[in-house]
Amino acid sequence: MTAAEARVHPGADVEPGVELGAGTTIWSGVHVRGPGTVIGDECIVGEKTYIAYGVRIGHRVKLNAFVYVCTAVTIEDGVLVGAGVRFTNDRYPRATTPDLARLRPSGPDERTKPTRVGAGATLGAGSVIGCDLEIGRFAMVGMGSVVTRNVAPFHLMVGQPARAVGIVCRCGEPLLRFSGAVPPDRAGLACRCGLRYATEAGRVHELDPPA
Repeated sequence: MTAAEARVHPGADVEPGVELGAGTTIWSGVHVRGPGTVIGDECIVGEKTYIAYGVRIGHRVKLNAFVYVCTAVTIEDGVLVGAGVRFTNDRYPRATTPDLARLRPSGPDERTKPTRVGAGATLGAGSVIGCDLEIGRFAMVGMGSVVTRNVAPFHLMVGQPARAVGIVCRCGEPLLRFSGAVPPDRAGLACRCGLRYATEAGRVHELDPPA
């Protein structure tokens, strides 16, 4: 069911059973499969993006062009998904049964693994997101990165495979760079936007989060 306030380009294919929130825009060439897919309010889905059935997308999410979102993915509020980002949901995929006699079904099964992207996170253009993962709130994945492990909140991840190299603010500005496995403890990290943070035992704490 499509909200009356949503805008769907004539060249998009939104299947029955999809729910679109108020103020959401679906651009040309987008294919959103149903049933069970929910896209929240004030989202933008860019050209040629594919969203599978059963995907859950929160409010004010931006998916740029040529994004692939497979079944079992949840994207929370305020996430930016850059152009060409690809999600996965099967760690050991095969096209057929072991004897090569039959195609494996395309629907979800016991091998289908979920991924959740936390609120406010950014997935850089061309990144590949593995399955059975949690990407934390306001984390940032650099362009072209391959994410194979969980990403902690506010952490900056880059590389193939991606590794943590820094801490970022809610606004996206880098706050701290580090080379070890976890960030060093810092009592106060101030961003130009005015927000302040602290790191302790590898965790990031907001000192004055917005109300």
